[in-house]
Amino acid sequence: MSEPLAKVDSAVQGLSSSPPKEGTKHRRASSSANGVMNINDLEAQGIELQIAPQTQKTGWKINTSPSTIEDKEILKKLLTTPPVKKIDLHFPLGLEVTARNLKGVTIKDALDAIHKSFKKRADDELDQPYLAGFEWDKEESWTRLIVHLQKDAGVSSGGGSKKKKNKGGDE
Repeated sequence: MSEPLAKVDSAVQGLSSSPPKEGTKHRRASSSANGVMNINDLEAQGIELQIAPQTQKTGWKINTSPSTIEDKEILKKLLTTPPVKKIDLHFPLGLEVTARNLKGVTIKDALDAIHKSFKKRADDELDQPYLAGFEWDKEESWTRLIVHLQKDAGVSSGGGSKKKKNKGGDE
């Protein structure tokens, strides 16, 4: 009976039955897309944001679903360049909502966040019910966009272009 054992009982040896873990892993790599930045990292690196110009011509009423927008393609576009994982949307009266998307905040994500705050409001409760667009003011806050609202849709008017005054006086 002096032969060595072929099998070792882990309970007898005091070893755990599970294999050793190879370092701690973070969440799934696929949940965050490449090139999508954290807004705080952009501020630290001094990288400036550009807002998609399509946000200015949506004609969207903030207490209706974003799916009511006629041009569905703009909903898929990224809200900012470079894309960010989350951004705060600040209203002039003080309300602030956050739009999030690990693959980059799209215009639809921003509109969904706004809609969530206003969907229970009646039309007569809103002084300015239409989205005019977003503004990024890095002096005020690097990490948030200012939401601008207006009284009318502004899209269906068609030829509402402003005439520029000629300051030189000679044409």
